[in-house]
Amino acid sequence: MDTQHPHHDFAMAWDKYMDIAAIVFVVLAVLTFLYYEFRLLQVKDYKEKYDFVNRNEINYFWYSVILLIIAAFFLSQGFSTEKIMDIGMIWFYVRMFLSVSFAIIAYFIFNTIVKIYYPKSVEKRLKKIRATPRISSAGNQMRKLREEEEAAHLEASQEAEQRSGVHSVDYDVWLDEKTGEKKVEKYFSYEHAEECPECGYVTLRIDYEEITAQPTEWMDGLLVKHYKCTYCGHRERQDKVLAKTSTNA
Repeated sequence: MDTQHPHHDFAMAWDKYMDIAAIVFVVLAVLTFLYYEFRLLQVKDYKEKYDFVNRNEINYFWYSVILLIIAAFFLSQGFSTEKIMDIGMIWFYVRMFLSVSFAIIAYFIFNTIVKIYYPKSVEKRLKKIRATPRISSAGNQMRKLREEEEAAHLEASQEAEQRSGVHSVDYDVWLDEKTGEKKVEKYFSYEHAEECPECGYVTLRIDYEEITAQPTEWMDGLLVKHYKCTYCGHRERQDKVLAKTSTNA
């Protein structure tokens, strides 16, 4: 006599499809980040590479994490399948509820982890890219000029913009000393996070900036940068003196 539980076939088929789905999403997670790394390899210019990492790496990493969370959800559907055969479909719905609940909890936990810890890794990568010696069109290694050397190679508007401190603009100047070729790269510090002195996480960003005193020919000005931590809410300000305006017309 066939004593097979009526829910046996359903439970076995469900587990099979859930296992397949879990494998598919693990593969998608890996492919997502590999796709990002492949696109990054296609970018040859270091400034463009810097901007690409700055704009995309955290997002692609987070997409991969989400796919892994979904894979874990599918994998959890195989947990204690024998209970469906023992106590019926009620366990199927209980297990589904628990799986969904843990997936939601995992989403928020990993979302916090990615926002708090991963930026530090990205910042290290960005600093490495920014410091990597550039190669001129002649194939020579270029030298990054010191700040005091940059003025002679920046346009007046660029130098004024960098000195003003507004929007935290910073220029890097690379020079091929054999051919005289130069490369000027523009960076915005407000796009990056710093370590928060309150919580210690790399989540302190410029919230807004204001000039509280305009510089004149006779007096320095004052720029105030207001920072806010996106994790603990800590706020602080930094004052930056703006140099007197030039007397040259």
